[in-house]
Amino acid sequence: EVQLQASGGGLVQPGGSLRLSCAASGFAFDGYAMAWFRQAPGKEREGVACISGMGGGTLYADSVKGRFTISRDNAENTVYLQMNNLQPEDTAVYYCATDMSPVVTLQYEYDYYGRGTQVTVSS
Repeated sequence: EVQLQASGGGLVQPGGSLRLSCAASGFAFDGYAMAWFRQAPGKEREGVACISGMGGGTLYADSVKGRFTISRDNAENTVYLQMNNLQPEDTAVYYCATDMSPVVTLQYEYDYYGRGTQVTVSS
């Protein structure tokens, strides 16, 4: 059974930083791309960042390029999202996800999502 558990969210002031973690289990972690999605109140879920199975390829939404960094530790079956210079528009529930595919993409909804973690950016 695929299990994805995100953590690390919280309340942060504009300009601040947070690091999200996602512990994965139930599948061959290093064989598949992993991604972070987010959903803000009243909006559709959107892809934020994606990383290839071995970590050599990454993809970011334009809105977070230069501020967010996705990484993974295959020995720990964990994917991370370092978020810097957070802004109020980054407020959302953040989800880690896998499509059980090696393809690095944010073009469509994935098959598996974990429980999300709330990120709130406010002064």
